[in-house]
Amino acid sequence: MTASGPPPNQLLQMLDAADFDLLRPHLTTVEMVRETVLGKAGAALRRVYFPHNGTVSITVALSDGQTIEVAMLGRDSVVGGGAALADGIALADAAVLFPGTASVIEIAAFRTATMASVQFRSLMIRHEQVLLAHAQQSLLCNTLHPVEARLARWLLRARELSDSEILPLTQEALAQMMGVRRNAISLVAHALQQAGIIRYSRGQIEITDLRALETTSCNCRSAVKAHRARLLAAPR
Repeated sequence: MTASGPPPNQLLQMLDAADFDLLRPHLTTVEMVRETVLGKAGAALRRVYFPHNGTVSITVALSDGQTIEVAMLGRDSVVGGGAALADGIALADAAVLFPGTASVIEIAAFRTATMASVQFRSLMIRHEQVLLAHAQQSLLCNTLHPVEARLARWLLRARELSDSEILPLTQEALAQMMGVRRNAISLVAHALQQAGIIRYSRGQIEITDLRALETTSCNCRSAVKAHRARLLAAPR
């Protein structure tokens, strides 16, 4: 947190000074270490996270034990806010994908702030609507669009949140999050590399042609951005 204002989380920066002052005494900065579990489906939450950088993967488990990612969160989001507003029980798993830092607040202090500030409560509710729109769009994308377009969309979102063309990620992890077989990711990644769009090695993917990757992606990314712009620009 900076001495003059909110930390580099877009939601906190949307608050006016009076509303942020409700949170300021209760916020601490923590390191988000890769693979750290921030929330477990069905378990009670203790803290709410406002990432400054890095990314958090929100996943759900299927009946056959497979998992699939429904959202990727970063500095434009909050982790655990929706559950904290409800009964405090996480609906999905949340784990750090790419390391970074975050402002953290205990769930009791978070709830007190939402009760004291109409603006803050409204912002958290609208953010949950954004996440719902994100999850719905992801479901549509996973059902209708080819793996190549889905992978391009995922890489663009990861780049946006990590501010880097180099993503430390294995193809196996990508396949798990996207709910597809590893060989499907391997074939698509090979085709993208042959086209000069990405370069991959063991445990790392580098975006080498951003414009071509954007062309390869489906329009689901734009749809999610439009939902976010509309919902978070709503009157306070």
